[in-house]
Amino acid sequence: MYKMPEFTEDNKQAVLDFMYEHPFVVLTGCHNNIPVATQVPVLIHEHEGKIVLRGHIMRKTDHQIAFEANPHVLVLFNGPQCYVSASWYNERNIGSTWNYMTVHARGIMRFMDDEATLQLIKDLTHKYEDSQLKPELVEYMSLKNYVMPMVKAIVSFELTLDWIYPLFKISQNRNAESHANIIKQLKLRGDYNSLEIAKEMEKRVPQS
Repeated sequence: MYKMPEFTEDNKQAVLDFMYEHPFVVLTGCHNNIPVATQVPVLIHEHEGKIVLRGHIMRKTDHQIAFEANPHVLVLFNGPQCYVSASWYNERNIGSTWNYMTVHARGIMRFMDDEATLQLIKDLTHKYEDSQLKPELVEYMSLKNYVMPMVKAIVSFELTLDWIYPLFKISQNRNAESHANIIKQLKLRGDYNSLEIAKEMEKRVPQS
């Protein structure tokens, strides 16, 4: 894969933090030359130096069938993104661009049994419900009438990542004056993505 060294994040902790902050991932695969994709929340943990993802997908969908036949998966962790106008640079005759933050990762998907699927939905629910005033936990739901029929309709997976490519393209290649003005203009624009990119740019002030 072609890489852009100036935009490839080499701070491993920053990459891991980004992944934890953006757990709603895109899973992509291919079967019989037909691409498939789905978006799911995943739980992330580190095991023996590897990053492992756990999640679930609907049974008997095109992507479930494809991942079963071809377990090689590309995972996309997507963060903020926004347009950057070349009119904000102090350099001239340079094109406008798009700033964005993403992590691409590859791994082999392994489907799990119903017991593991039940544990996964318990773990997922605890992660997002424990902070609620009156958490709605799987343990409170009818196992026979609600939980197990739901478990039968989905299948959980474990995905151990063996390749990670973090791409944080946030104007690192601009000089200090242009960099500062891009931040200013993004803050003036004021939408969520622009403000998030501006915040990340402020962490990486160029030396020139």
